Amino acid sequence: MNNTAIKTKRSPKDLAIKEIAGLKDERGFLKAGQPTFSRLFGRDSLIAAWQLLDYDPDIAKATLAILSELQGSKIDEKREEEPGKIIHETDMELDQHPSIPGFPFPYYGSVDSTPLYLIIFGIYFRKTRDEEFLDKHWGNILAAVNWIEQYGDKDGDLFLEYFSHNKNALANQCWKDSDEYKIKMPVAIVEVQGYQYLALLETARLARIKNDLEVAKKLEERAEKLKKAFNERFWMEEEGFFALALDGKKNQVKKITSNSGHLLFTGIIEEGKINPVIQRLFRRDMFTPRGIRTHSALEPDFHPESYHLGAVWPHDNWIIAQGLKKLGFTHEYVALRRAVMKAREEIGFLPEFYRVKEDKAELKSKIPGYPAMPCYPQAWSSGALLNFLEEK
Repeated sequence: MNNTAIKTKRSPKDLAIKEIAGLKDERGFLKAGQPTFSRLFGRDSLIAAWQLLDYDPDIAKATLAILSELQGSKIDEKREEEPGKIIHETDMELDQHPSIPGFPFPYYGSVDSTPLYLIIFGIYFRKTRDEEFLDKHWGNILAAVNWIEQYGDKDGDLFLEYFSHNKNALANQCWKDSDEYKIKMPVAIVEVQGYQYLALLETARLARIKNDLEVAKKLEERAEKLKKAFNERFWMEEEGFFALALDGKKNQVKKITSNSGHLLFTGIIEEGKINPVIQRLFRRDMFTPRGIRTHSALEPDFHPESYHLGAVWPHDNWIIAQGLKKLGFTHEYVALRRAVMKAREEIGFLPEFYRVKEDKAELKSKIPGYPAMPCYPQAWSSGALLNFLEEK
């Protein structure tokens, strides 16, 4: 597929709707992307459902329902399964990955699918007030919270961490799941601590609706302790920014990345640290006229065509934009939205990721074994586009 083949006289909104329709499974959720990721993912499908809540809340409902059905029920190290954990990915027709022997389906190797499941459940309920759906899945919600406390935070330091048990599957279990980051495990990645914080508060709100005040109080207390510990342990005073992670020895991984931008929508950042984080994201080594890079151009391992060490991802920018909007940084939100939309105009569509060279968005990749053409359509890119287009 090339740019010429994709560019048509259809409006960008019409194209986005067509892309989303082409990814919609008969059970109502969105497959992550074509052709490589044409199946259910936890993280990807949840984020796409969030992006499309105003367009079609039934996508979120279907996604939450099937993820509840597939929720972990036992300990299985090969699958990275644990009780209450939400899947990373699965294919309903296959029992293992089509091209990776030893990578079983369903596979649970994701540290962020479970807190995102709780966040989207909370947002979905506020949108729909669907009490019957909440009642039906309250047990799943409590099991997901239990996973956070018992399995996601095995050492009891409040932070969610991942450690891969299956050498044939994923070593890195956050959204930047390539092997480009070499961090000693177990890893407490920065954005997931924000996800956990918001997940605790969203679930506490649902618990109060359910009149389960003991659960609500417990979650609120954990969230308060987490916020304090996070801002103390992850903050890099000299950089005015949050570290990418804590490694297996609890040392800061001192890299400037887009991951910390995801914290903005979660509420975990202390008041005095919000402005420095936003200012850092919009410096020229991170912000381009076509979006925020995944990785600072000042880092020694930066490359503009690298999957997670320099390329620009639309969904990554969309999540950062939600935090800017939520916090009232309208100028920055508009600038970021405009940058992503300009990239779409230049490429002709929004792919999984793109490089920015001389301030222009281009579809090129020099990643060994990865095609020069990123996946298209990609659910969370198409969802980001439609959400941005529907902004008033």
